[in-house]
Amino acid sequence: MFPEYDIIVVGGGHAGCEAAAAAAKMGSKVLLVTMNMATIAHMSCNPAMGGVAKGQIVREIDALGGLSGIVSDKSMVQFRMLNRSKGPAMWSPRTQNDRMRFAEEWRLALEGIPNLDMWQEMVSALLIKDQRVTGIRTSLGIEIPAKAVVLTNGTFLNGIIHIGEKQFGGGRAGERAATGLTEQLKSLGFESGRMKTGTPPRIDGRTLDYSRMEEQKGDEKPGKFSFGTETQPLSRQLSCWITYTNQAVHDVLKQGFDKSPMFSGRIQGLGPRYCPSIEDKINRFAERERHQIFVEPEGWKTIEIYVNGFSTSLPEDIQYKALKKIPGFENAKMFRPGYAIEYDFFPPTQLKATLETQLIDNLYFAGQINGTTGYEEAACQGLMAGINAHNKVHGKAPFILERSEAYIGVLIDDLITKGTQEPYRMFTSRAEYRILLRQDNADIRLTEKGHELGLASAERAERVRHKKQQVADLVQRLETIRVHADQVNNALEAMRSATIRDKINLATLLRRPEITAEALRNLHPEIDRTLSNYENEVVEQAEIAVKYQTYIEREQKMVEKMNSLEAFSIRPDFDYDRVKALSAEGREKLKRIRPRTIGQASRISGVSPADISVLTIYLGR
Repeated sequence: MFPEYDIIVVGGGHAGCEAAAAAAKMGSKVLLVTMNMATIAHMSCNPAMGGVAKGQIVREIDALGGLSGIVSDKSMVQFRMLNRSKGPAMWSPRTQNDRMRFAEEWRLALEGIPNLDMWQEMVSALLIKDQRVTGIRTSLGIEIPAKAVVLTNGTFLNGIIHIGEKQFGGGRAGERAATGLTEQLKSLGFESGRMKTGTPPRIDGRTLDYSRMEEQKGDEKPGKFSFGTETQPLSRQLSCWITYTNQAVHDVLKQGFDKSPMFSGRIQGLGPRYCPSIEDKINRFAERERHQIFVEPEGWKTIEIYVNGFSTSLPEDIQYKALKKIPGFENAKMFRPGYAIEYDFFPPTQLKATLETQLIDNLYFAGQINGTTGYEEAACQGLMAGINAHNKVHGKAPFILERSEAYIGVLIDDLITKGTQEPYRMFTSRAEYRILLRQDNADIRLTEKGHELGLASAERAERVRHKKQQVADLVQRLETIRVHADQVNNALEAMRSATIRDKINLATLLRRPEITAEALRNLHPEIDRTLSNYENEVVEQAEIAVKYQTYIEREQKMVEKMNSLEAFSIRPDFDYDRVKALSAEGREKLKRIRPRTIGQASRISGVSPADISVLTIYLGR
């Protein structure tokens, strides 16, 4: 019934979609297997993409040739660049999305890839021969052969949904859990664990009083995720709204604490530290009188509202009573209650840097199965797993991004080196080179790599080369164009910036904290004419390069220093037992994680600097 596929991707969420699309676009014959084709790329939680550090990941996916950025742009209802008041390393794009259009755009994109097939059914087992995956078996007993398999099961592996004292099997509201795979993987020697995540109730927007809330509009000049020309910024946007809980809300919620599955111990898995449930916030931060609630529209043509900040697994009657105490929610009608979901994951220290498992050849894990949380973290893992599965099947070299090259590299290195005991979420603080890994330069960093892989188009690669040349040209002009005091002092005084006595170049002026590229335009008409010859993104790149030159050079030197350790490779079959001077804990961790390089080994918890010195000397011999 089925031919042998190059790659089978199990799961149709964000990780699965990116994995299937990438491998198929690169030339593999791919089968995407999902339990429900109607929920492919479903936004299980909030209808938004990006945010702090997550927005950088979406832009990196796009720069490499993935589809999350394009799909987000085509379905967005609002765009905001977060943290504009901070330095450019912190700027993070975020879109509010139309939930239904997001899934539709992904479905259309997948259906447009000729060598990508789909099949609706649950996968109950993997076919394994000589420690290598050879295909899958479905719940109907159908065996489908493949050279590689990518598991992107999300929250479906033995998923249990909790609402108060009620619990039932499910991977998402209205969808059944997936069974069989966890048990098989454990029998093969994999270690597994349990994690928990949650979602808030959904509300009828017609029953809310927005006059009692604070309006949160999109950017006046909205941007977009994709560096490509396939999408355009919004000309019209929907607003979000902000309101707050209060003591009355907290008092009602506390009435359900004795029935909370989280407090009673019925939930064993650890939930996300940085996105706690409302009951957890009230319990942990008892001194706070209120908590912020973001009221987010689900799309252009729906009345459904997502209550961001009110994730909960309390009994539904408690949820409803508490909601009606929130300003603006006095007459609210609830479409469905919030719930918590517990699911199986596999500690990611069992993976290689390619996301291939160490125990079974050609088997890859991506997304929440690895202990991550968030669409963006899942999507980038799917992209990398799809790329590497394709490369392995076709005899090509692995594709690995280092920590100095991308947030994606930081995320995967964190997972395989340090593991995670709770749902992993990306933050800018996790990246030691974040001034180099900005959202604005993701195309400069990664598009050439994406083009070499066969994902990013030649047109995109050429556009990036042109952009780099234009930025370099503008930086040079800023360094060489000099202005006289009588040309700019009046404007400088108006900006409350120190006046000048002698001729000075524009780059020196631009390095002043209070002077921006836009402000330079107002200093003299000639400067305005010069900058007008360049596109806005080129001017922005040049401004960052000039203003943060010292910081950029410092981080580049740090990268060069660390690269000496990253270049010191370790064979996968290296016998650590031969190095007698290693500490017992260090030897145990090194044997389990199997680092690729001395650099990766140095980041393993439990491996001391002394262990690294011993290992470096031993390998140097």
